[in-house]
Amino acid sequence: MAFFQKFLQKICDDDSSKGFKGRTETAYFGTVKADPNFSAQNDAAKLKKAIETKGVDEATIVEVLAKRSNAQRQQIKAAYQQSTGQSLADALKKGLKSDFEEVVLALLMTPPEYDAFEMKKAIKGLGTNEAALSEILGTRSNKEITAMKSYFKDVYGKLLEEDIKSEVSGKLETALVALCKATRSEDCKIDDGLAKSDAKTLFEAGENRIGTVCSVLIDVLTSRSESQLCKIFKYYGQYSKQGLAKALESELHGNIEDCLMTLVKSAWNKPALFAEKLHLAMKGLGTNTDTLTRIIVSRSEIDLQKIIEEYKRMYGKTLQEDILKETNGDYEKILLTLCGTQ
Repeated sequence: MAFFQKFLQKICDDDSSKGFKGRTETAYFGTVKADPNFSAQNDAAKLKKAIETKGVDEATIVEVLAKRSNAQRQQIKAAYQQSTGQSLADALKKGLKSDFEEVVLALLMTPPEYDAFEMKKAIKGLGTNEAALSEILGTRSNKEITAMKSYFKDVYGKLLEEDIKSEVSGKLETALVALCKATRSEDCKIDDGLAKSDAKTLFEAGENRIGTVCSVLIDVLTSRSESQLCKIFKYYGQYSKQGLAKALESELHGNIEDCLMTLVKSAWNKPALFAEKLHLAMKGLGTNTDTLTRIIVSRSEIDLQKIIEEYKRMYGKTLQEDILKETNGDYEKILLTLCGTQ
């Protein structure tokens, strides 16, 4: 959080939104790339042999699945099904276990399928994982959320919004359902007048009164584009010495604070947000392997390279160093392979 306090403070002293890390960049920042010599049939045969080997050949599974793009993995699944009459995922489940199995099965899913799977896992069972719900809905594009919702409905037979409402309540429910609508502005053009007005509205609804009007904060933060939010952060500094991030931290608590802070941090620097989440997942006693797996798998073809760079800048050591320290075995190997050759 200290990193983001310093980072967001810079906005107040800047005359533009130069720091905005939005979706306008076209370069590739993933760590997993398509294999130029790809053959779905050959890879399917390698996996069949690896699965049938006594004790399972985990090294081959890592070498094949962690070094192919998601689109190539879908072709491998189809080739395996065609040649064996079996589902590749089902065959792997029989031979693998624990966290390594979770990563392998995640790699076989399409991005919308994996997001839907993670949302369902966060909702079902004893205790809802609100942090995972906020992370996914707060960092995905409208297109990604729409695809996830469609898959969720097809597989689980329920609307994602309804599932959220059945497990989450209050202010957090309002925020998550708003994000779930996938109607948030994604316009890169900044409305300067609206940014000034929103900044004043946020200040009046929170820091400048006794008792925060949370509905106002939710409405602005879940509807404005990321570039627009960065401009709002800048103008907020004209009303407040502590800045919006610090104000939210002092005015809000618990899951709604985490949700809205995810939106603030994601708008300003999404790779840094994920770097922070990875660090927290490995900090202290025990490693949160669910978070570690979800972020590394889901960002491996989007911005994991930038996440790795931010991690080094924020914590003075590489993400790979901490993975080596906090994980082991085949789980460690597949995560390091997904992180690339840095």
